Amino acid sequence: MRVRISPSLTRIHTIPSLSSTPSRVSKHTSIPYSTLPQTPKPPHEHQYSCPINAEPLHRYTTGGYHPITLGSLLHQERYKILHKLGWGGYSTVWAARDEQFVFREGRYVAIKICVSENYSNKGRQEISILKSLNDTKHVVRMLDHFDVEGPNGIHPCLVLEMLGPSVSDLVEGWFADGRLPGSLAKGVARQAMRGLDALHRRGIAHGDFHIRNLAFNIPSVANILEDELINLLGRPDIGYVRCNDGGSLAPGIPEYIVRPASLHLQSWPLSNTVKIVDFGESFPQKDTPEILHTPLVVRAPEVIFKDRLDHRVDLWSLGCMLFELLVGQPPFDSFLITPKILVEQMQEMAGEALPDRWVPLWESMRGEDITEDGGLGLQEWLEEMYFDGERKEDLSRDDIVELGRIIRKLLRFEPGARASVEEILNDPWFR
Repeated sequence: MRVRISPSLTRIHTIPSLSSTPSRVSKHTSIPYSTLPQTPKPPHEHQYSCPINAEPLHRYTTGGYHPITLGSLLHQERYKILHKLGWGGYSTVWAARDEQFVFREGRYVAIKICVSENYSNKGRQEISILKSLNDTKHVVRMLDHFDVEGPNGIHPCLVLEMLGPSVSDLVEGWFADGRLPGSLAKGVARQAMRGLDALHRRGIAHGDFHIRNLAFNIPSVANILEDELINLLGRPDIGYVRCNDGGSLAPGIPEYIVRPASLHLQSWPLSNTVKIVDFGESFPQKDTPEILHTPLVVRAPEVIFKDRLDHRVDLWSLGCMLFELLVGQPPFDSFLITPKILVEQMQEMAGEALPDRWVPLWESMRGEDITEDGGLGLQEWLEEMYFDGERKEDLSRDDIVELGRIIRKLLRFEPGARASVEEILNDPWFR
C-alpha cells in the first residue's frame, strides 16, 4: 500500500503498518539525513541534560567531541569562534573569523572539529582527500588544518571556506511545495555532477552524496562586519548544561550547547555556484571501508548487503539525488524506513532481481514475511510524484520520461551496470 500525503501537511503522525507490504509515502517535509553512528551510549548518558536539542551530550567524552564556547580562540589565537553551523556523528562545525585574514576567500571560515577517537582516522583521511581536491571548482576548499588538544583528546580541525545554505535549506526556506524550479534543479545537478566526476577521476568516493551536502557559494560576505554575519546566521541560542544530580560538570562536558544557526535565507547573497561539502565518509579507491554511514534513504544496496564498496556507491546516491532535486522528494520512503522496507522498494523501483550473492542475506533479513509484487516501477512512480496536481509542474511529460531514463541507468543493483557520472553529464537532456 502506498500513501500520499498532501504538501499542506507539515508533520506526519502515523502508526507503522502491520502489513508486510511496503508503503511509499509522498512527503514534502524536510528529509532526516543523519550519519550519526550507532555507538553504545555510556553509563553517564542521562547524567547531564540541556534544553537545546543538538549533538548528544554523551558524545562529549574521551574520544568524542571537543567542548567549545563562543568567542574561543583556536590555533595560536588565530580563529575566533562566532556561531555553530552544525554537527554530525564525527564532528561539530563552527563559523569563525580569521584574525589574520590571509585567505582570498575572506575573513570568515568554517571550522570542522573532529572527534578524537583513535586520533580521528576519519579526520586525517578527510584532510588528505581535501588537500588533493583544492583545485576543484565544485568542491569545498580546505584553507588550513591543525590539531586542538582538550579534555577529551586531540582533535583534528579542518578550516574550510565559508559556504552558504545547502540545497536542502534553500528548498525548505524558499519553496513551500518542496520543489525547485526545473531549470534551477538541472543547473544544480550539473554542477554537483561536475564535482562528483572530478572526485571519481581522482579515485575518490564521496560516500555521503545527497542534497544536504551541496551548498551555495557566498562570495559577497567575505568582508562584511562580524555583526552583519551574525545577523545572517541568527543570534546564537544557547542552553546551559546541567548535571541532573546537582553536581559539577566533568571537564570534557561543555558549559552550554549552541543551537545550530538558523539561516535567514532571504538575506543571504547567494551566488549560482554549488559545491560538494562534508567529506567525512569519503575514501580513496585504494583504501575502501567495510561500512558507510550514508543516510539509509540514499544508501546504495551494496552497503546494506555488506558487499565490496567503491566509488560506485555515489552513482546510486546520484540517482536518488536527481529524483529528489527534480521531483521534490527522495525516490524511497524516508519516514519509518527500515533496511527491509527499503530493499523491497528498491526491487520495485529497479524492476530487476537481486544479485545471487545477496539473496542469502536478503532471505535472512526478510524472514517469513514475503511481500507480494505489484508496486509501481520507477517511471510510473516518477510521473505520479511529479504530476501530483499539488505542486508547480514546469517540466513536460517528455522531460520526466527522459529523467526516468537517466535515473534508471544509475539505480542498478550491480555497481558495474551503473552509468558513470561522465555519461550522465554528457546526456543530451543535461546539455
